[in-house]
Amino acid sequence: MDYTPALLVLSLLQVFSMGTASPLPKDVLFMKSKVKMNAAQLTRKIDSSLKLLVPAGWTISPHLDNLEGLSSIVRVLEGYENLLSETLDGVPQLKQEVSSLRGYLDAWRHGHCSRDQGPKPPMQGRLAQLLSHKEYVHTVGLEALMGLKDFLNQLLKNLDHLGTC
Repeated sequence: MDYTPALLVLSLLQVFSMGTASPLPKDVLFMKSKVKMNAAQLTRKIDSSLKLLVPAGWTISPHLDNLEGLSSIVRVLEGYENLLSETLDGVPQLKQEVSSLRGYLDAWRHGHCSRDQGPKPPMQGRLAQLLSHKEYVHTVGLEALMGLKDFLNQLLKNLDHLGTC
């Protein structure tokens, strides 16, 4: 019996299965642990800054931002990064760290997710509300800082969303 066609089919199946875009679990675990460490550190720094910048008793709108996968996480981080006012004490350093985290996640997304993500859905939640009032730089900057802290806390509780594109 000639097993050549069967071996050829098995070889092709193995080649095609190795060419999928899904990342290795070890890579995903490393990425999640790095994001967890950076997000927790950022949250602590934001807490310290908020104690100095925000009057006692100031509350913000309760709308939470979308956490529907890596693309939406990158978009929300980018939105908050753009809203943070550099005139507030300590915020330029926080903005740089948010940029670093966003850049890391964006590079991960480009390396591990398919290129065609379809059209971007419109922003929703607190970020969309803040983007519509950008002219109030200091107020929006403080609310963005508080919203970013809430978003990072939400991300820390839902790290599994990092595994989806």
